[in-house]
Amino acid sequence: MTTAPRPPPDPDHDPVPAAHGHVLVVEDDPRIAALVRDYLADAGYDVTVAGTAADALASSRRHRPDLVVLDLGLPDRDGLDVARDLRRDDTVPIVMLTARSDELDRVLGLEVGADDYVVKPFSPREVVARVRAVLRRVELEHRPQDRTRVGEVVLDRSARTLTTSGDPVDLTATEFDLVATLMDQPGRVFTRAQLLDAVHGVSFESYERTIDAHVKNVRRKLEADPARPRHVLTVHGVGYRFADD
Repeated sequence: MTTAPRPPPDPDHDPVPAAHGHVLVVEDDPRIAALVRDYLADAGYDVTVAGTAADALASSRRHRPDLVVLDLGLPDRDGLDVARDLRRDDTVPIVMLTARSDELDRVLGLEVGADDYVVKPFSPREVVARVRAVLRRVELEHRPQDRTRVGEVVLDRSARTLTTSGDPVDLTATEFDLVATLMDQPGRVFTRAQLLDAVHGVSFESYERTIDAHVKNVRRKLEADPARPRHVLTVHGVGYRFADD
C-alpha cells in the first residue's frame, strides 16, 4: 500500500493544480495502478494505492478517502465484497474498474452501492473524468432555499438530505442526484438517457440500464413497499417519473 507523491512541476507545462481530494485506488496490477495513480495525481488529487482487499479496507479506515477507485478482480477477495464492506462502514463514493464484460457484474456493483464504473480496457482520462463527476456531485455548493417537497417527501439540496414523513432516507450521492432530478419536475417523464446524463454529467458512453439499478436501490430505501412504489414510478417503454401528489 503506497501513497503517490505529487510530481514536480514541469517548466514546459502548466503547473499541477492543488490537490482537491484524496482518492484510494484499489488495483492489483501494478502497471494499471501506477497509470491511474499518475493521472489522478496530475489532475490534482492525493492518491493512495492498495493492491489487495485487506490493504484497501485498512487504508480506507486509516485515511478516510473522499473516493475509492475499486477493481473488482482482486487476488484475495471479490471486489463486490469489498464494496459491500466499504458501504457498511461509510458512504464513500466508489468508482468500479472491471474487466468483466457481463452486464450483471456492473449492475450488481451498482446495487451494492457503487456510484459509477469504468470497463477495462479504459482511457485513464475517462477514469479522471468519472472521479471528477462523482466528486462534483458529492461536493455541490449549497444553494439557498433549496428545499423541494412532494407530498411527505422533502429533499434539501443544501444539506444533501431526503426525508419521508420526517424519517431520513440514507442515499448515495448518485441516488440523491437521481431523486433530485425527478423531484425537480414531479410528473415529468425522464428517459433513462436523460437521467444518466443528469447524474453522471460526463460525455463518455455508458449503459442506460444502470439507471434501473439505482432506481431499485432508491425504491428499497424510500418506498414502504418497493414492489408497489408510490413515489418513483416506471413509465413502461420510456423511463421514470416522480409521482405528482
